Amino acid sequence: MASLITTSAFDTGLPVTHGALTLAAAPVTRITSVAPFNGKEKAVSAALKSAHGLAFPAPNRVLEKGAARIAFAGRGTAFLIDADPAALDGIAALTDQSDGWAILRLTGAGAEDALARLVPIDLRPVAFPAGTAARTALGHMMTLILRVENGFDILVMRSMAHTATHEIVTAMAALSARAAHV
Repeated sequence: MASLITTSAFDTGLPVTHGALTLAAAPVTRITSVAPFNGKEKAVSAALKSAHGLAFPAPNRVLEKGAARIAFAGRGTAFLIDADPAALDGIAALTDQSDGWAILRLTGAGAEDALARLVPIDLRPVAFPAGTAARTALGHMMTLILRVENGFDILVMRSMAHTATHEIVTAMAALSARAAHV
């Protein structure tokens, strides 16, 4: 029988640094899609509060408590990250997404500028402050972007991890080269 080996989605030499920017694989152990059953939104928030100190997020929001996070991922859906979803059994549709998504973390001064070359939304802190999440396009890929301290967590489908890495590293290099010539 074949023996399968777990590998990272980012076997591409991460982290990469250009100037003040660093792109790295974000540590994550579990991602669960949470979709409350009809009429169960308050029960889901109560269960999340009891189990993790969180609530079901409002649109375009991400909440965190310790290592646990929950991010708006689309209408009626959120991603519970690095937390056990057991408290939501029977009140929400739960789907393990851990093997389907990969997370990149882009940090450093100018992170907004690098992503501005790739995404069609305003990521400046005034428009996209801490605690904000957005489902958007990154080049030709769909992504979920979360504002984190000093940068962004960028969730992409695992099958697009290498492409996303390449696109972001290219944008980082262009910004670094431009800064060197100013």
